[in-house]
Amino acid sequence: MQAIVLAAGYGRRMRPLSERCHKALLPLGGTTILGRILDSLEGAGVGQVLVVTGYRAEDVRSFLDARGRGLAIRCVHNEHFATTNNIVSLGLALEQLDGAGDVLLIECDLIFEPSVLRALVQRTPGNVALVDRYREGMDGTVVTVEQGRVTGVFPPSAQGDGFSYRDKFKTLNIYRFERAFCADTLRPLVDRYAREVDANAYYEMVLGMLVDLPGRPIEAELVDGSRWAEVDDPGDLASARFVFEPQRRAELLDRAHGGHWNYDLLDFAHIRNARFPTPAMLAALSHALPDLVASYGSAQVILNEKLSWFLRCDPSRLQALNGAAQALPILARQLAGLRAALPAPTFGEYPRLFSAARNYRDHPGIDLAELDEIAADFDLVVAVNPNNPTGTALATAELHALAERHPATTFLVDESFQIFTGEESLLAALERAPLENVLVLASLSKSLGVPGLRLGYLYCADARLLARFAAELPIWNLGAPAEFFLELLLKFRPELEHSIEQTLVDRAGLAAALESSPLIARVHPSAANFLLVTLADDAPPAEILRAALLSGSPAINVRDLRGRFDDGSERLRIAVRTPEENAQLIDALHDAAAQLR
Repeated sequence: MQAIVLAAGYGRRMRPLSERCHKALLPLGGTTILGRILDSLEGAGVGQVLVVTGYRAEDVRSFLDARGRGLAIRCVHNEHFATTNNIVSLGLALEQLDGAGDVLLIECDLIFEPSVLRALVQRTPGNVALVDRYREGMDGTVVTVEQGRVTGVFPPSAQGDGFSYRDKFKTLNIYRFERAFCADTLRPLVDRYAREVDANAYYEMVLGMLVDLPGRPIEAELVDGSRWAEVDDPGDLASARFVFEPQRRAELLDRAHGGHWNYDLLDFAHIRNARFPTPAMLAALSHALPDLVASYGSAQVILNEKLSWFLRCDPSRLQALNGAAQALPILARQLAGLRAALPAPTFGEYPRLFSAARNYRDHPGIDLAELDEIAADFDLVVAVNPNNPTGTALATAELHALAERHPATTFLVDESFQIFTGEESLLAALERAPLENVLVLASLSKSLGVPGLRLGYLYCADARLLARFAAELPIWNLGAPAEFFLELLLKFRPELEHSIEQTLVDRAGLAAALESSPLIARVHPSAANFLLVTLADDAPPAEILRAALLSGSPAINVRDLRGRFDDGSERLRIAVRTPEENAQLIDALHDAAAQLR
């Protein structure tokens, strides 16, 4: 058995990374992409490898020379790599083949489990294409398969408007070909196509012609369930590192703070309403998306008005936000110099922005009498209601009365999770009995389940403060998709209310299931759509437990709260997701208990 590795291409889509380094030599998992391929070939028993070089050929050859292990590696150079495509590289390689045995063809931008190659090497001889079920986000050549054989090959140039991926499979760009097939059929056709038709084509154009030839079938081997990735651009590389560097998953997630849609991840760290929006809302958003991405959003006065229809409040007291986080640096500037008091622990942006503040403890549980005393001595009191990460909530009537008793103190009340308490919002209370010393801030991502749309608001009856705040907002503050979603909300209010009711049921079910885990000593009461749990004394540290959950498939992420509580206890914050996803978390915790204790 011998292998061809195509490594001539420039890697244009990998720029700017490929401007400094050949993409096959980019680091991953303690080695490089090419190093992983060679290790897998050697582990599968392949003895000879022919590498086609082109771009940064000296770097590739130096890497191969330095490797110095059991493989017999030769290189052939495609001097026209900059003006031709991989069909020319494959033709050069086929000319240089020697010896007997089947041939493996691999492109240099592939990352895969070693078992993928071992299975291909150990199977009976024949012409075989490794394929996987097509999933959203895949790109490159796709094929149709009937009765275990490739019946159609569709490179990207054949995937135009209206192309359906429903019955397609993605090629891994790993093939096994019989030696005689390479010599008698594949090489002559590749050479002729490159010479007479198009030297800038993909070799898959030829494979598409071959599937129709009688007596030369290409079988399809499904790798369903095996981990692999095609690395065409820096985003692909980031996703591949998450898959193939499991020990770094926590680091990668914490560095990014989001952007996790390309990961096989169940995220119990980020909090959102898992029951909303409804499929009908998503269908409406999808239908409108072509118009929305081509449109500007409205002016702020219109956004405020549309949001006020949903919140049922006076639009003159409202500012629609591109996420609640947009307000925090503005408020930090406008409230600078005030003596501030914050709950501890709480959402990390508040201690960062009000670094000189005094803390009042949420144990979990907040002493309202202590808060009353603090309000008399401080200029600014921040109340996160319910508080994150504890889930502690104060009664709306008590908060309103507290602010009314201390008119000289400004109260910044974050109601991002308030909808899950079962009480009315402080905003509604302020509509009936306005207080100019109260600002209500809320992220709508948590209640509406759309963090990707960045929606939030600031509400205040102090017209001068609100005007100063509005002066710092841009002219186009929300994108058209977010504004359209505000319009949809008016039609789907009953569905939203039902989603909140279901979330409370899901929260109770998850709490009961977590209490059954031997790793958890206590599940604290919560008025939000997340739960705070204290780990058992004999459980592994939160950091170790999180790493164990992230190492699974799918990876499961939870929020590690080490260092956030002054009693030194190990705690996690766990978001409420759907019952099916919650069950997966519980199963993973039971597996972790068996492995780690």
